[in-house]
Amino acid sequence: MFAPLFPPQHGRGRAKVTHAVVVIFLEFFAWGLLTTPMLTVLHETFPQHTFLMNGLVQGVKGFLSFLSAPLIGALSDIWGRKSFLLMTVFFTCAPIPFMRISPWWYFALISVSGIFAVTFSVIFAYVADITEEHERSTAYGLVSATFAASLVTSPAIGDYLSAQYGDSLVVLVATIIAVADIAFVFFVVPESLPDKMRLTSWGFPISWEQADPFASLRHVGKDTTVLLICVTVFLSYLPEAGQYSSFFLYLRQVIEFSPAAIAAFIAMVGILSIIAQTLLLSVLMRTIGNKNTVLLGLGFQLFQLAWYGFGSEPWMMWAAGTVAALSSITFPAVSALVSHSASPDQQGVAQGMITGIRGLCNGLGPALYGFIFFLFNVELNDMQPKSVIPGPPFLFGACTVVFALLVAIFIPEHHRASADIEPLLQDSSM
Repeated sequence: MFAPLFPPQHGRGRAKVTHAVVVIFLEFFAWGLLTTPMLTVLHETFPQHTFLMNGLVQGVKGFLSFLSAPLIGALSDIWGRKSFLLMTVFFTCAPIPFMRISPWWYFALISVSGIFAVTFSVIFAYVADITEEHERSTAYGLVSATFAASLVTSPAIGDYLSAQYGDSLVVLVATIIAVADIAFVFFVVPESLPDKMRLTSWGFPISWEQADPFASLRHVGKDTTVLLICVTVFLSYLPEAGQYSSFFLYLRQVIEFSPAAIAAFIAMVGILSIIAQTLLLSVLMRTIGNKNTVLLGLGFQLFQLAWYGFGSEPWMMWAAGTVAALSSITFPAVSALVSHSASPDQQGVAQGMITGIRGLCNGLGPALYGFIFFLFNVELNDMQPKSVIPGPPFLFGACTVVFALLVAIFIPEHHRASADIEPLLQDSSM
């Protein structure tokens, strides 16, 4: 295993992980509040083919994220994490107040915010800086669980405030939380890269090869293990991104959930995801290993998507949601695999590449799901009689996860960088 160049002091390291957790929680709590207002604004702004337009907006954002993530990750390896964390949080939250000021500007800003909306990339590199390698999967699980925790109550709170006081108050509260998050990064979050590492990196400028995401993909192909991991991430996260963009509408229109039931469903899945990504993930990593944990998570995801696809009753959605929470162990386990394959001074680039692939999926997934809904004549504002397969996009997603499982089987159990294998995304100037 690689040893960190600058082993952290454990007490201080835990404090910094807490900082990362707070940043993620505040950012996604603010966006979680906007779940109900977002659906309203989407329908009012794009009354025809609402879901397809949502897919287009998210597609542009995802593709820009894919293009920018490697560059931001590489720059953070040289100039430090804090400044880039501040920038990504700011631009991710910048569209929020425009939801009420101008919906058209709101959706335009969401699209272009993808250039900087790669907070997870910087956060995972930040965590890699301050944890020992054997602690990293647990830390990644904690960060991922925080994302779920932010969604436990925020949609329900947003729905209540919207019903009682209107969408404008919800947007105001979300804006205040976003400003608090930016202030927290600026005033409280410390830099994670040691001064010695940053100062010695200034002599190595960023090359176009490092910044080009397609060149990075070709570079990753030189290491078969990393290539298998990246393909697994793409095939498993593509349906997850599409599901995340459409599932609340699906529950409301197809399964006929009430707003209160949707909020309760999100809370249940969020609580179970927290348990899965903290306690369960830690136990699985120690007992069955990193690779087998990834395979188990993919198995849960396959079962969950198939159940969503064929399920037509509310109780089926609740049961499948439980399985969905268990499948949330996949990404932190995959992030740990990537981290183990990267040298200590390349963590930002490595996590940036994975986040870039997820960003591409965030663009392709919603558009793909929207097209499949349209192809099977499932309109979210004019429902047809229930069919044998109520959710065709979810069944398609289950098929892609089958391929992800087949690819993940070939990932080596223990990967070591050696002299004849080029280190992951190594800077050619070094």
